[in-house]
Parts: sequence; structure tokens; C-alpha cells
Amino acid sequence: MSDPRDIDEDAILRGLSAEELDQLEYELQEMDPENAMLPAGFRQRDQTKKTPTGPFDRDALMQHLEKQALEHPDREDLVPFTGEKKGKTFVPKAAPEIPIHEQVILEPELEEALKNATDAEMCDIAAILGMYTLMSNKQYYDALGTTGTIANTEGINSVVKGDPFKIFPEEPPNPTNVEETLERIHNNDSSLTEVNLNNIKDIPIPTLKEIFEAMKGNSHVEFLSIAATRSNDPVAYACAEMLQENTSLQSLNIESNFITSDGMKAIVKAMANNATLMELKIDNQRQKLGDSVEMEIATMLENNSSILKFGYHFTQQGPRARAAMAITRNNDMLRQQRLR
Repeated sequence: MSDPRDIDEDAILRGLSAEELDQLEYELQEMDPENAMLPAGFRQRDQTKKTPTGPFDRDALMQHLEKQALEHPDREDLVPFTGEKKGKTFVPKAAPEIPIHEQVILEPELEEALKNATDAEMCDIAAILGMYTLMSNKQYYDALGTTGTIANTEGINSVVKGDPFKIFPEEPPNPTNVEETLERIHNNDSSLTEVNLNNIKDIPIPTLKEIFEAMKGNSHVEFLSIAATRSNDPVAYACAEMLQENTSLQSLNIESNFITSDGMKAIVKAMANNATLMELKIDNQRQKLGDSVEMEIATMLENNSSILKFGYHFTQQGPRARAAMAITRNNDMLRQQRLR
């Protein structure tokens, strides 16, 4: 048996007649009957052999269909309609009369005032009298919070509507120039004491690592924040190395990033060699840090006397209580030092 790869397709095509080539092209047409985005003529092959009778006329087709529908006889009803009414006629019940001893008699002036009051005024009166079941909470509190004017303009039986949607302007993008800031950190610029890179999504990971590398020898930057910058574990490892050498940074914010438990462990371990950082925020990472990391965080806070503010939502009660006691102890120590 010959190898199919040795077959000369060009020679076979040259030997076909015009009718056979048309038949081959017809069979090889790529059709997709399930694709609803294609017109009906492109979903299947044209199998019509008749010649068209004329151009398409939509109005004539609609008139023909309407004529056919009118000429088609209606189906007879199984139960013919006679118009006969069955059952008892509905008669509304008369409102019960209020006994004389329960009737409220008002002075003629009040009676006249209530008779001529509008629905909006009646709604405010009901709110003042404490009849809160007759209106919505918004109508009730609006009536109590105004004096001298009618707060409810739609009345008691109005449809409850939601409060109008308040449109708040979007926050402007962070104007910080990353490359210029990195150069100033490298040069140990004395005028640069705060670095805010929050919400800058397009900072490359190598650039973030360079920032922490430059922070090792910087002695003027006291506040560093890289929240929501898509930082990951390599950035966390660079941050841990910086914390072991830097002696001027007082506040660090790495919230809302992609740091996992491994990267966070490195930062927590690095805090054992840092005695200047007073504020650390690590909450809202992409993944949960886990119970073991929370235990290490609590141990770190117990052994660290410089951290006064710590931003993290613990999931376990034990580490949460230990961390709270450690932060309270550090703040008490600072307060006692100020009193001396």
C-alpha cells in the first residue's frame, strides 16, 4: 500500500473536468449551521435548482399573507358565547358606623382646617402625632426634621421612591512620577520624606524592587506607601531586605496587593531586626495569609516595642487578642516616656 504523503494532489486536480471541479468546490464549502451570527444563506449550501421568479417584494408578500389569513375560516368555539351572566352580582359592604361614644368631636376651626388640608399637610400632621405606620421612614423623618415648611410634597398614599443616586467624582490618578522618585531615593534627597505610589497599576516589578533596594541606604524617607500596585512576593522579599537595613522609615503601607503567605513571612521575620518602624499596614491581600502567618505576626508584635499602629484584620481570635495587647503595651510605653 502506497504512502498517502506520496500522492500528487496537483496532478489529480489537473485531471478533473470543469464539472468535477465545481462539484468538489461545492462539497468543500465551509458551512456552520449553528452560527446564529451568520445570515441564513451562509449557514448551509444553496440547494435550490429553480430559477428565481422575480425580485423580492416585501409589501406584496405581506399583503399575500394577510389575504390568506383573512380567507382562512375561524375555528368554531367548543362552548358558544351567549352573553349570559352567571353567579351573584357583587355588592360592596357598607362601612360600619362608629359608635357615638367613640366618635371624636373637634372644634369647628380644627374641623374646617383638617377638611381643607392637603395630602402633604396631612402626612406631616401624621408624622408629628407619631402615626409612622401611615408613611415611609423617609417621609416620617423628613417631617420631624423640618419646621415652618411642608416636608412631604406627595402625600400619604404616594409611592415609596428610593433616594436619588448621588454621583461622586472619580479620584484623580496618582500624579507621582515613579522614575523621578526612584532617582531622588537613590540620591538620598533630603526634601523627599514621603513616597506615595498608591493605585499606580503599571509599575513594573523590577522598578518596585529597585525602590526597596534604594531605600536601604536612604536616611530621609519616613513614609512609604505602595498600596494597590500589584506587588507580589519578589517585591515582598525586597521589602524584607530593606527593613533589615533601613533606620529612618517610620510608616510602611503594602495593602491591597498580591503578596502571599511566603512573602509576608519574610517581612514579619525582617521586623525582628527593625526598631524604627512605627506603623505597618498589610491588610487586604489577594490570598488569605493563613493561621500560621497570623501566629507569627502576633509573636513579632509581642517581641517588637516600636510598632504603634498595625493594619491587618485577623481571622482568629487568639492572634487578634495577642496583637491588640502588644499594640496597647507599646502605646502605653510611649505615653509613659512622654510623661517623664
